[in-house]
Amino acid sequence: MANALVSIQIIPKTKNGESVIPYVDAAIAVINESGVKYQVNPLETTMEGDLSELLLIIEKMNKQMIELGCPGVLSQVKISYNPEGVSMDKLTEKYR
Repeated sequence: MANALVSIQIIPKTKNGESVIPYVDAAIAVINESGVKYQVNPLETTMEGDLSELLLIIEKMNKQMIELGCPGVLSQVKISYNPEGVSMDKLTEKYR
């Protein structure tokens, strides 16, 4: 069972003020390729899994932005950690 939920809003700086959407799409692709459960929301993406693995994914996302030519990246991260288990479904089931 997952022990963490991590939400991330990644805000890449662009060289010439171009749209960040293609970069955000590339960051979400990093999450998708990792195989962890995730949900894209309007202002952030939430991942579910082992905290150590999720933090490595965030590192890969940031590095991917630099590799794509961004001079810098701002990442806002929220973490819910519970060694006994946590899930997106459990936290949101009463709203669905």
